[in-house]
Amino acid sequence: MASWRDSASASAQDDLDGLLSIVLPFAEEMLGKHGEFFPFGGSISSHGHPSLTAAEPGLGERPSPDRLLASLYEGARTEATTTRAVAFVADVRADGSDAVRIELEHLEGVALVALLPYTRGRIKKTPAFGQMSVSRGEPKIWGPH
Repeated sequence: MASWRDSASASAQDDLDGLLSIVLPFAEEMLGKHGEFFPFGGSISSHGHPSLTAAEPGLGERPSPDRLLASLYEGARTEATTTRAVAFVADVRADGSDAVRIELEHLEGVALVALLPYTRGRIKKTPAFGQMSVSRGEPKIWGPH
């Protein structure tokens, strides 16, 4: 099976790897501190500057993850002309397990979904992570939506 890296430019690979190295440690930190986290995003600007993003606070004290993700997608679409890569991160259930889901998308057309299963420790809050899987995703920012 061909890897997404076979068709992505070195720049796109670097951007997506860089985003993953920013958002994943933050998700791990939030799981360790709070046992969960609200969906959040990350981006690489056209000039190569990384940043983390959150949804608009006007969604209430305990907004649904779907509403937060929709807000993050919309915010990223409004910034699409000044951004070259985005990530959207959510705490989900996948295949009967808790998992961190990271949707990655690049201006060049690469869209991926990474799933990192985890288990919560009973005594220590620190989660134990399993093997990450990566599959093709659906574009949300630079493709049909």
